[in-house]
Amino acid sequence: MTSTAQAPQSGARTAHPDHLGHVIFIAAAAAMGGFLFGYDSSVINGAVEAIRGRYDVGSAALAQVIAIALIGCAIGAATAGRIADRIGRIRCMQIAAVLFTISAVGSALPFALWDLAFWRVVGGFAIGMASVIGPAYIAEVAPPAYRGRLGSFQQAAIVVGIAISQLVNWGLLNAAGGDQRGKLMGIEAWQVMLGVMVIPAVLYGLLSFAIPESPRFLISVGKHQRAREILAEVEGDKIDLDARVAEIEHGMKSEHKSTFKDLLGGSFFFKPIVWVGIGLSVFQQFVGINVAFYYSSTLWQSVGVDPSDSFFYSFTTSIINIVGTVIAMIFVDRVGRKPLALIGSIGMVIGLALEAWAFSFDLVDGKLPAAQGWTALIAAHIFVLFFALSWGVVVWVFLGEMFPNRIRAAALGVAASAQWIANWAITASFPSLADWNLSATYVIYTVFAALSIPFVLKYVKETKGKALEEMG
Repeated sequence: MTSTAQAPQSGARTAHPDHLGHVIFIAAAAAMGGFLFGYDSSVINGAVEAIRGRYDVGSAALAQVIAIALIGCAIGAATAGRIADRIGRIRCMQIAAVLFTISAVGSALPFALWDLAFWRVVGGFAIGMASVIGPAYIAEVAPPAYRGRLGSFQQAAIVVGIAISQLVNWGLLNAAGGDQRGKLMGIEAWQVMLGVMVIPAVLYGLLSFAIPESPRFLISVGKHQRAREILAEVEGDKIDLDARVAEIEHGMKSEHKSTFKDLLGGSFFFKPIVWVGIGLSVFQQFVGINVAFYYSSTLWQSVGVDPSDSFFYSFTTSIINIVGTVIAMIFVDRVGRKPLALIGSIGMVIGLALEAWAFSFDLVDGKLPAAQGWTALIAAHIFVLFFALSWGVVVWVFLGEMFPNRIRAAALGVAASAQWIANWAITASFPSLADWNLSATYVIYTVFAALSIPFVLKYVKETKGKALEEMG
């Protein structure tokens, strides 16, 4: 039987697919769930004030409606691993696509605030599933030499989804005469904004029928021949396919269906590697990145920026987000995951500290002083840029790679759930924290960005260039 130490003998580590474009298509199709995540996360930015006016709710209640989708995300992420291990990665994607579609229709046509909240939970469950299945599937089908770049498709899809949602919101706002509650197609503009997600949701479902099942899942259910065919597709027929299947089987030989119980052990409930995954997820959210995407329009208006300009700045931030993600995709396999994370943390500390400084000044005639206003705006873009070129991408890549085969699905589910819970905590708390002290709020985010540096240095191991069977 092939040993883990013999893993490179199949040639998988240096394998190059015969049709790289086909492998890119497979990864891009799987990452479509990330696009829906980004779109759904950010589209609400354009509807916040309209929902406040339509249902006459205060900031605290409004924040709960915005954030409640993240509870669905956490549940979806926690259960997706087990679902994927039982019925396959592709079927899991198809279930998520159906739930996305239903959620988009329900969110566009709510009859009460609780009804809107319910449909956001349904959509959140789908996003949680997609957040786990996307990176896990891509990691399992991507050749090791390309896995970092292909794994970064998940984050690339997220940031493109964010940008497209802002562009669509801006277009629909103009079509409605600049009024979020203006009529379009017989309903209010914000409802159309939420309903447009039907289009990418259906596309995600259709694409899931055009890509193959994960070879590792097929081997786990005894479909070795089909697994060989797919391995030849994605890693090239120059590798020793029998040896490659043996490598994967050996990596799974002591593996049973990963469960929550498998993650237990060590001094603090979970195995240490699971805590590292949870730590990466929590730090990614506790720097406050989603404040920039859920509340940016409201944030800029609160310091005196004109509403139309605030929509424009939300869009420019999303473009910077894309630029940073492209930089990460270029360098994640060249310089490694860990160096990018450290570079990003340093840049985020600088950007967040400058924002905290700018927001510490009193408003003059309802606006920040000019110097502080421009500093806040530029610093916000610096923060998003450094997040995007580092933690935005490398955390998803790490979570898809870092866990041993035998616990990967369950561990990824727990880590992603932690990410959604942390996201919810930041999203639900920001309005109240901002009302208390906006500058101090950004000081808190700065502290977490700074703490991420020693965390990465001490606990995170580089996964660049390693076969999945070597993890753990």
